[in-house]
Amino acid sequence: MEKQGKASALLPIIVFLVLFLGVGGITGDFNNIPAIAAFLVALSVAFLQNRNVGFNDKMKLAAKGVGDENVIIMCLVFLAAGAFSGAVTAAGGRDSTVNFCLSILPPGVAVMGLMLIGCFISLSMGTSMGTISALAPIAVGISEKTGFPMVLCMGAVVSGAMFGDNLSMISDTTIAATRTQGCEMKDKFRENFKIVLPAAIVALVLYGVMTMGRDVVLEESYAYNVFQILPYLVVLIGALAGVNVFIILIGGTILSLIVGVATGTIALPELFVGMGSGINGMYDITVISIVVACIVALVKNNGGIDYLLSFIRRKIKGETGGEFGIAVLTLLVDMATANNTIAIVMAGPIAKEISDEYGISAKRTASLLDIFASVGQGLIPYGAQILLAASFTELSPVEIVPYTFYPMLMGVSALIFIFFIKGKKKVKSKGKSY
Repeated sequence: MEKQGKASALLPIIVFLVLFLGVGGITGDFNNIPAIAAFLVALSVAFLQNRNVGFNDKMKLAAKGVGDENVIIMCLVFLAAGAFSGAVTAAGGRDSTVNFCLSILPPGVAVMGLMLIGCFISLSMGTSMGTISALAPIAVGISEKTGFPMVLCMGAVVSGAMFGDNLSMISDTTIAATRTQGCEMKDKFRENFKIVLPAAIVALVLYGVMTMGRDVVLEESYAYNVFQILPYLVVLIGALAGVNVFIILIGGTILSLIVGVATGTIALPELFVGMGSGINGMYDITVISIVVACIVALVKNNGGIDYLLSFIRRKIKGETGGEFGIAVLTLLVDMATANNTIAIVMAGPIAKEISDEYGISAKRTASLLDIFASVGQGLIPYGAQILLAASFTELSPVEIVPYTFYPMLMGVSALIFIFFIKGKKKVKSKGKSY
């Protein structure tokens, strides 16, 4: 007999959304309430529910949720990714990668080039924010010197940044999506890539058409060091080859430190400073993942997950309906939280239940989670990516959104795959994800 669950068990999640959106809406700034603070309030509400279970038993349930293998590994990989990002940036890898891409950029396709460079950098770095930080000032300069509209240049930068944020092996969204679904990164990448490639190609064509016929000359010379780019390439190739992602990240971190010392960008007394800064940058999402795991464990014990699944079963039918349900769920959570990684961490356990129910493969589910979280994040004007891009200009975030072609097309492409191109049915896993 199907478990109906209890709608009241979802109260902690509702409290989080109301609190987060309410404060952000009233103040006009969603940074005024840190996500972790809102989640702690939601966790407190979860502990106050269900008087039939003692407080100590609730603590054990929460601890059991945190102790889940996927949660622990996800947190460790978050920290390893932070260490690599900090080390390779300190070694000069980010600046060299940007300059290398700009040095081979044909001036006449500058806006297309901005997206292409953004794709490569974000795929290598695993961060849309880092990509925008690196490319946005350059995009401003290109716009001023070429006459290309600023909104178009910034739209191209955000589009390229969201490409790698969604696909990169060291992106926190990829880590969260694969760990919540229990699939290998290389399998998720292959499934994800074939869905988003058409969107990337069409977006590039659109940027090319909109800037066609202009003669442009860029006079700057961009210095780079190939050795500083090497750690990115090693991590990317190793991850695609299926090397344990934790091992490849630690190896990439060590290689970055060696390159930094050898090229003189890292002094020996400051060998681990950049690495530590990168790890610090991952603390928030790591702690949030732990708190969300506690909330989900209590919500599930109180019947919240069963209620959602029962509701979804009444509204959708079959594999296609299940995939569409995962897409809508993820998109709505991202629009509510304005953070694609948090959206995946929150929606992941429910998506796992849906995929189990309808026989959707883990790699397909992980791809849909990552894609639609990125779709939302690339289009909401109050999201960190759009806000950061706008901060380098006098533009309003709302003005940039219509020109972020890639996130829009990514959503369209994913919907075509959901309704017309079926994925392989899920098979039982023969091993661990890492």
